[in-house]
Amino acid sequence: MFLDTFDLVTVKMRGIVRLTRWKEYVPFVIPLTAFGAVMAARMHGVMLDWRLGVTLLANICAVGYAFMINDIEDAADDAREAQRAARNPVASGELTPSQGWAASLAVALITLMLYALVGLWPFIIGSLTLALAHFYSWKPVRLKAWPVTDILSHSLMLSGLLFLAGYFAYGTNPGLVWIVALAATLFSVYGQLYNQLRDYEMDKAAGLSNTTIVVGKRNARYVMYSSVALALVFLVYAVYMQMIPLWIVGLVVIGAAIISFVRTPTDMRGGEAVEFSGNMQMHLLIIANIAIAAWLIAAMLHMA
Repeated sequence: MFLDTFDLVTVKMRGIVRLTRWKEYVPFVIPLTAFGAVMAARMHGVMLDWRLGVTLLANICAVGYAFMINDIEDAADDAREAQRAARNPVASGELTPSQGWAASLAVALITLMLYALVGLWPFIIGSLTLALAHFYSWKPVRLKAWPVTDILSHSLMLSGLLFLAGYFAYGTNPGLVWIVALAATLFSVYGQLYNQLRDYEMDKAAGLSNTTIVVGKRNARYVMYSSVALALVFLVYAVYMQMIPLWIVGLVVIGAAIISFVRTPTDMRGGEAVEFSGNMQMHLLIIANIAIAAWLIAAMLHMA
């Protein structure tokens, strides 16, 4: 009897961990958060401390909540397709919807407490992130089902607000930092439009009215690459204003030159790349992680 109960608890816990889909976002949540924090440390001359670790954990939990709600609300649709059902623990029956909601609520409460530990502004930003995460997939609102709001809510909760939570953990006067937050958000706009282009036929068959379906593939592709170009302009300006050290740019350029000859058949999520940029996503994510990690280490050594 005890072993049966233990096995059941083990299965449920495994299902909850799978519901978070943590492997899909930790590689970009960590550098975004650290980017904001180390920029605040550079601009305000403050020391990085325990708040960075707590903010990292809070941002990871906030994005985890977004993925959990998404799978709970999409469980009925995912159950119709074997591959999606196997990935979704609610659709596969590993968790019941009520168990998924209970786990999600627990994650949301933990997330709010973590943000509150860091300070008022991180708590406000974190609360907004959780709200967007909830309403993005929650069927009575479902922001992801509407044009424009699908792009805005996705890019803010999975990029811009994560960066700002890291920054406001140490700074309260962002000034030109807003353009860096906007750059991070624009990169996420690219990511969401890329996903919609990849899933275009399936989403159209399902009767969705997301941004790409409404404006068409050609216009969506134009906006997608324009977002990247504008984000790069903002980052170049941030370097010019010495918000980002020049040696970081050198590190990124060297890394990009090295991987420019490498192509992979899959994009960052492991699916087949549908755009030429999809072949470079994983490589660029690795470069970003290395560059920000180097900046973080340099900042900590300088302040030691």
